[in-house]
Amino acid sequence: MNPLRLARVAARARPTSMIRTPLQKRSYADAVSDKIKLTLALPHQAIYKSTDVVQVNVPAESGEMGVLANHVPSIEQLKPGLVEIIEESGGGSKQFFLSGGFAIVQPGSQLSINAVEGFPLEEFSSEAVRSQITEAQKIASGSGSEQDVAEGKIELEVLESLQAALK
Repeated sequence: MNPLRLARVAARARPTSMIRTPLQKRSYADAVSDKIKLTLALPHQAIYKSTDVVQVNVPAESGEMGVLANHVPSIEQLKPGLVEIIEESGGGSKQFFLSGGFAIVQPGSQLSINAVEGFPLEEFSSEAVRSQITEAQKIASGSGSEQDVAEGKIELEVLESLQAALK
């Protein structure tokens, strides 16, 4: 007997109780309604200390990353950029500019972000950042010591990230 014909015969012969109903489609947001316990720590203060939040978006070296409850455990190095914290479903968000650091996602919906420097985005002015970029460009392209040029390039990278976040 032809295999295709055999499959058709078997399909017709199976009892109707074995017919499967299609699975309902569900999205990730529907499947997870928990919150994340966020700790955002700087050397001199803890901005968040095991605070429940809905989502955190971080600027990882591997790319922008959104962290929700029950995220897979990981350790990510952060590049200078904007961290967005969504505290309530459908609510507003708080934004902080971090100069870099590490984000550690642990089992049990825990996220720890450790950074050297971090400030609320609203504390920066576009004009001040532009003037500092001009100064950093002079230092980075100058004929100073190797260390001064390297520091100027790092400062320029951070300031350009901040300028992009302010737009």
